Amino acid sequence: MAVSFVLTTSINSAYVLGYSGTVMVPLGWIGGVIGLLLATAISLYANSLIANLHEFGGKRHIRYRDLAGFIYGKKMYRVTWGLQYVNLFMINCGFIILAGSALKAIYVLFKDDSVMKLPHFIAIAGVVCAIFAIGIPHLSALGIWLGVSTILSLIYIVVAIVLSVKDGVNKPSRDYTIQGSSVDKIFTITGAAANLVFAFNTGMLPEIQATVKQPVVNNMMKALYLQFTAGALPLYAVTFIGYWAYGSSTSTYLMNSVTGPLWVKALANISAFLQSVISLHIFASPTYEFMDTEYGTKGSPLALKNLLFRTAARGSYITVSTLLSALLPFLGDFMSLTGAISTFPLTFILANHMYLVAMNSTLSSVQKLWHWLNVCFFGLMSLAAAIAAVRLISVDSKNFHVFADV
Repeated sequence: MAVSFVLTTSINSAYVLGYSGTVMVPLGWIGGVIGLLLATAISLYANSLIANLHEFGGKRHIRYRDLAGFIYGKKMYRVTWGLQYVNLFMINCGFIILAGSALKAIYVLFKDDSVMKLPHFIAIAGVVCAIFAIGIPHLSALGIWLGVSTILSLIYIVVAIVLSVKDGVNKPSRDYTIQGSSVDKIFTITGAAANLVFAFNTGMLPEIQATVKQPVVNNMMKALYLQFTAGALPLYAVTFIGYWAYGSSTSTYLMNSVTGPLWVKALANISAFLQSVISLHIFASPTYEFMDTEYGTKGSPLALKNLLFRTAARGSYITVSTLLSALLPFLGDFMSLTGAISTFPLTFILANHMYLVAMNSTLSSVQKLWHWLNVCFFGLMSLAAAIAAVRLISVDSKNFHVFADV
């Protein structure tokens, strides 16, 4: 039950406020709806492959890199850890951008004087994230914060849906045309494809599955089925209703598009900000765990030595993440790049190939061909999406300059 809770909360993080603008706007109604449904199905399939390998070889593999290392050897252990580190780092940069966007939205509600810019709010968000990371020594210490995170998610999801419906009913017409030249559309559509798979995948499924009780695989599959069915409904609702209400003008942070009572919008933005802080800690936990293990912190988490270590190590990690987020605060581009260089390789390419290698003797020729086709297809998608994401970042950097106030 707890794992279902974590997985469902993870796909309904504050990122859901971005999918109307980063998925639907580039893809339109047909591409967006079909794309999200396909992304749901293939993500469930890829995650089920990883879940079924959790006890491969008669032992539990509690980290993604442990599973890859067991199947391939030490070299792939390091490569997988590198991919996972990049994946989680990029996701966390996105959370900092989201948190900064939420703070800016609150500021604009009360004092729209343009004195404070988005990079300033990203810096403030980074400081809050660092304080939270230092105060919560490990993932199991989150405790009640997971419940708080769910409540916060419900607040901004309900507010976003209600205000979007209100605006959509009162707005006589909107444009759903996919913007840009033919070349621009090719790159934005390819980048949006990476956003689709980014929406449903954590890149840390074995770490989450490590907390599941026996029978591990069966219980994990139940959690995945819940995540990709009932758990995905709020994501669909916010994404589709937001796009329906505002069309191609939908902001990459939906709360910038909605209109309504000031206090309601403030509440939703505060909820999105706090939920981003909690979510970042969850996704940063494998990195924190690695640093704690590597440098051998022992004893009470409140011991002065351990407190100073967390302040230095986690503070440095958040500082670098915050600096990059403020430098290039383009949420959609970050999502595209993350999907391209880490989500596709980790969740789709590696999952299919690991399953192919691990289960080689039990697979038929048709099944082997199927997995090879998946490896090749997602490899090409990863390459294409990476090129598109780099181009999008380059264009946005020229249009807005670094440390932009978007």
